Amino acid sequence: MEFSKPFAEMSYKELMYMKAPTIPYTHCFTSRLGGVSEGCLESLNLGENRGDKEENVRENYRRVLEALGLAEQELCFTKQVHGNEVRIVTQEDRRALFSPFKYEADGIVTNIKGLPLICFTADCVPVLLCDPEAGVAAAVHCGWRSTVADILGVAVDKMISLGALPGSICAAIGPAIDMCCFETDGEVPQAIDKLLGCHDGECYFPVGDSGKFMVDLKQTNRKRLLQLGVLDNNISVSDECTRCNSDRYWSHRKTGAERGSQAAIIVID
Repeated sequence: MEFSKPFAEMSYKELMYMKAPTIPYTHCFTSRLGGVSEGCLESLNLGENRGDKEENVRENYRRVLEALGLAEQELCFTKQVHGNEVRIVTQEDRRALFSPFKYEADGIVTNIKGLPLICFTADCVPVLLCDPEAGVAAAVHCGWRSTVADILGVAVDKMISLGALPGSICAAIGPAIDMCCFETDGEVPQAIDKLLGCHDGECYFPVGDSGKFMVDLKQTNRKRLLQLGVLDNNISVSDECTRCNSDRYWSHRKTGAERGSQAAIIVID
């Protein structure tokens, strides 16, 4: 897969994060670098459910918000369940750290200025979307199950309901596990074919006669965005594989449960 419009590596004090050239709003794709967590969670863990100390997680969030130029505040979280539920959220959906989740969803959409949307990954594909003309943004967690359940189709429909137009939507597909490291059984390619309505050799290839396949979830999500009417020039794709770069990113396939979570964040300015 050819990657145009490379992401930019940003640094702020100890923090390192990535920005996409296609997203005009304040946003970031965090790494695992620049936080205060310790042990197997070293150092920028943003997951509340990874066994980290509460004070460490709070400090990690404080650092990320400061780097983005945002005041300390409650963000809009989801309890991610690898489904295709996408919610339109407002100020009432803000959630304090370590408080109960208000709902389960793998995508959130808003037209509220200053409301930070966040999704979490540790190999799955984070996708940030926005229509700057309509003033609409979305953060979408695209694991393979959510991807083949057409979560991006649901998210784009929600954005359209708030006034967005597919041809005006800008998209960024962040750091995630790449085809080089994502081996699956045949059910995943079959589901990708069903999602895209065709056999697409760019999204996976067989591993000999093993019945296994190497799958490209980034390419799959890019192809789906194109089908939904998002313009190719409005899509940027990270060229970093989280498993290959597990020194920079959290990777569940690399370390299993002994890992933190990174985040993709977007705020309508």
